[in-house]
Amino acid sequence: MTIQEVKESYGSELLKMDGYDDCIEGIVTRVNQVPFIIYNYEKVITKLMKQGMTYHEAVDFHEFNQACIWIGESTPAFLHKYD
Repeated sequence: MTIQEVKESYGSELLKMDGYDDCIEGIVTRVNQVPFIIYNYEKVITKLMKQGMTYHEAVDFHEFNQACIWIGESTPAFLHKYD
């Protein structure tokens, strides 16, 4: 499903990070709350590293510029997967 199809299904209130569609894991839905996009944390970090950052630079950039931003109830979240 493309991000456009997701927005059509769940509504245009979904907020997303430009350029990170390939890092989307899915949509989180909760009772009586708006849905939001959830990104794969490792894919986001890997994408930042492919742009020339070290692992630590990518983590710092992500934490300061992506993970710590609140832009409303449909603010995206980041999934940390565990084995």
